[in-house]
Amino acid sequence: MSAEAADREAATSSRPCTPPQTSWFEFVLEEALLEQHLQKPSPDPPPVQLIVQFLEQASKPSVNEQNQVQPPPDNKRNRILKLLALKVAAHLKWDLDVLEKSLSVPVLNMLLNELLCISKVPPGTKHVDVDLSSLPPTTAMAILLYNRWAIRTIVQSSFPVKQVKPGPPQLNVMNQMQQEKELTENILKVLKEQAADSILVLEGALKLNKDLYVHTIRTLDLLAMEPGMVNGETESSTAGLKISAEEIQCQVCYDLGAIYFQQGSTNAAVHEKAKEKFFKTKELIAKNGSSSLHFTIDEERLAGYCQACEVLTSSSDDASQQATPYSQIHSCMKSGNYQDLVKIFLEDNLTLSLPEQFRQSVLRELFQKAQQGNDALDEVCLKVCVCNTVCDVLQGRTIDIQFCQLFLKPSKEKIDFLLEVCAGSINLENASEALKRKMAAFLKNLCLSMEDLQFVFMISSHELFIKLLKDDERKLLIDQMRKRSPRINLCTKPVTSFYDIPASASVNIGQLEHQLILSVDPWRIRQILIELHGMTSERQFWTISNKWEVPNVYGNVILGIKDSLTRDLVYILMAKGLHCCAIKDFVHAKQLFAACLELVTEFSPKLRQVMLNEMLLLDIYTHEAGPGVSGERPPSDLISRVRGYLEMRVPDIPLRQVIAEECVAFLLNWCENEYLTMQVPLPLVQTNPYVKLGQLLAATCKELPGPKESRRTAKDLWEVVVQICSVSNQHKRGNDGRVSLIKHRESTLGIMYRSELLSFIKKLREPLVLTTILSLFVKLHNVREDIVNDIAAEHISIWPSSIPNLQSVDFEAVAITVKELVSYALTINANNHFWLIIQADIYFATNQYSAALHYYLQAGAVCSDFFNKMVPPDVYTDQVIKRMIKCCSLLNCHTQVAILCQFLREVDYKTAFKALQEQNSHDAMDSYYEYIWDVTILEYLTYLHHKRGETDKRQIAIKAIGQTELNASNPEEVLQLAAQRRKKKFLQAMAKLYF
Repeated sequence: MSAEAADREAATSSRPCTPPQTSWFEFVLEEALLEQHLQKPSPDPPPVQLIVQFLEQASKPSVNEQNQVQPPPDNKRNRILKLLALKVAAHLKWDLDVLEKSLSVPVLNMLLNELLCISKVPPGTKHVDVDLSSLPPTTAMAILLYNRWAIRTIVQSSFPVKQVKPGPPQLNVMNQMQQEKELTENILKVLKEQAADSILVLEGALKLNKDLYVHTIRTLDLLAMEPGMVNGETESSTAGLKISAEEIQCQVCYDLGAIYFQQGSTNAAVHEKAKEKFFKTKELIAKNGSSSLHFTIDEERLAGYCQACEVLTSSSDDASQQATPYSQIHSCMKSGNYQDLVKIFLEDNLTLSLPEQFRQSVLRELFQKAQQGNDALDEVCLKVCVCNTVCDVLQGRTIDIQFCQLFLKPSKEKIDFLLEVCAGSINLENASEALKRKMAAFLKNLCLSMEDLQFVFMISSHELFIKLLKDDERKLLIDQMRKRSPRINLCTKPVTSFYDIPASASVNIGQLEHQLILSVDPWRIRQILIELHGMTSERQFWTISNKWEVPNVYGNVILGIKDSLTRDLVYILMAKGLHCCAIKDFVHAKQLFAACLELVTEFSPKLRQVMLNEMLLLDIYTHEAGPGVSGERPPSDLISRVRGYLEMRVPDIPLRQVIAEECVAFLLNWCENEYLTMQVPLPLVQTNPYVKLGQLLAATCKELPGPKESRRTAKDLWEVVVQICSVSNQHKRGNDGRVSLIKHRESTLGIMYRSELLSFIKKLREPLVLTTILSLFVKLHNVREDIVNDIAAEHISIWPSSIPNLQSVDFEAVAITVKELVSYALTINANNHFWLIIQADIYFATNQYSAALHYYLQAGAVCSDFFNKMVPPDVYTDQVIKRMIKCCSLLNCHTQVAILCQFLREVDYKTAFKALQEQNSHDAMDSYYEYIWDVTILEYLTYLHHKRGETDKRQIAIKAIGQTELNASNPEEVLQLAAQRRKKKFLQAMAKLYF
């Protein structure tokens, strides 16, 4: 059955109508020229786009006297246009490959529906209920064409489609694309619902076993004649282009095979049907040849389908499974015959027939099975990985990370198998020099990466290694090994028995040091250090890795430990614990710190307190990265320990500033304002700058919003931040005797540097605290005398309006800080409309108008459910709207300017009229008229287009002004509702352009 009448109606009437009006004379002339072109002996194929043009003109809706849109009339002109479209398709011999490549789904649906109509298929009749053998040949062929296209379209829609990179956003183009997308989806939905019927129709066609005919230009002309002039020729069996029964079966089998193969993803049994159809297609092509007047089948694709069906339907005892490596591998994976699987991969290293992606997919599947608890597969994974790696080496690809991980701990068995694969993957007699160089370089690099010399000797004494590397290359390699380990004496001759060579002490020490660097188990670290100190007492093992870093305040204490083993152990445990903290591996960090705490408790109260402090910081990090992310409050015990740290008065304890910083940020983030304001000891406030800053921030947030007389703490915080952002001026006399002024960006006048303040603020997550400090910096930015565009912020009125010494403030640094702070704040909450407005104001002040509009629109969208509700007036203030107007004006989007002028409390007619007078507008212009609700602006538009002689645009403006909901006599509620609806649609359209 064809797509239902309702769908057909949508396909013919919903498509945007862009072709211009054509006079009847031009239309008849166009028809005559097309006829002349098609009747040439060997005409060039007319462009398929003619079909689109003819069908679009035929389906263009009409407008009656009441200005109402009507379906396209069924008159002579439209019938001829549809006939012309069918003639172009007939000239192309109804080749679906050509038509599908050039026509969209809605247009092709419309074309084939017209073919069904002209072929006298009764409308509304299910095709599955029709007996094809009883129909005229052209009618039966029309039904076959439609149902073949239906299942081909379903199959094609299941393939991934590469997205076309969009051009500059244009509202009318976007609307047209969206409309066509929705129409295509509707047609696909109908086709999928009718898929079972289409399959039955095509299965029935395979039983016809008779030739059919498809319409040609001549038969279409006969059908278009008056009924009395047709002599019945179109109903006979000889009218049209003959399609043999074998051709029909070949086409239908291929299309049925494709739909069955697609359905096999959810029903494996259907693959048998697909296999049957594809192999039948293959037989028919072999019998009749691949050349045909009416159809072409991609034989490479058909071969791929056949191969896939063989693999998917083969059984373990099927003789055909030996045909290809793919089926063999599939059978081995299915039966668990992994020994043969490795053998296939090894043999393929010589032929290189398996693609890299297929090899990797098999390895991934094996790894997944091994991770699910099948330990026996570990060895298989290793062997397949080695085969893949040697294949990659021979083809010049980079070595996979999985191979490096598997050979972090090499063994004799691993090296033996690797050498076996290398020897079996290259035929030295026939291999090219390039191939030999690749293999030699791989073996040489493998030697250099080995720590254990016995494995180096295994590789360097192998026959393949000796044949591939020349004598001077082997000597150079040995020199490199000597430099790496000066105590090792390597013989340049191949060693036949490496087992007799004893490992030297330096080799064992190197291996233990390597294990020490990699290990994060505190008890294993202790064991390794005991072994190392038993082998030598000359080395300081805390120095073997430059990644082990301990803060200087701790290092001086740790390095003062007299016992060398204890010193190494404490230093390494501390360094590894700090490193695990930095990479957020909190589980191992806790184990390392706990072991270190247990160790130092025995002999050093000072280091014990240091470890307790570090474990407190670790617990803060753990909570903030875990339960704290979801808003869960920290346990009271953790809050008490944080307070205890801030109040601690133990003398001579080395302290890291970052711990105090994190503790204060932690209390601010969890709104412990009462403690910071009232309970922090005064000496602590005076000595610790972070505690002082935290106390001022907590007090200011606590008073918000409050009366002016209660804002003393806000003034204190203001003065502290101003002092931090001030520059110290120094006068210097030059050689010429002149005095020059030097400004130091990082001033020492404040309680901390600006960079330290910024780092501290970036640890805060509480919205009120962030809003407070952000509004302070915005106010400080606005205070400067040469500022042109102020930045708006919440609670900005609580800060002082002036600074006594403006010259001392580094306003350039303040501007940078504001940008950094608002960017950070938006990472905490990207939907805070006040922060979005600040970001927009910053872009506006720096003349980045498109970005400013993006954030102004985003601020409105997040607080109005994407403009489905009214944007609060404290978000879209008159200042914000005026800035949006200026952005649009400078972007030459003048119609948008006029519409935004309506958003102001007092409509700015002067700006709106001036914008509408601009003829060089980069926006959609008259497409935006539907968003204007101010009648005065619409009347001005009507006058303006009349004056310019722009009749079409004037009609659009008149249509907009004639809507009943804009009548001035309507109640105020109706007018407001009309305005609100247009605001919503306009802002949503703007958002689509700028988001």
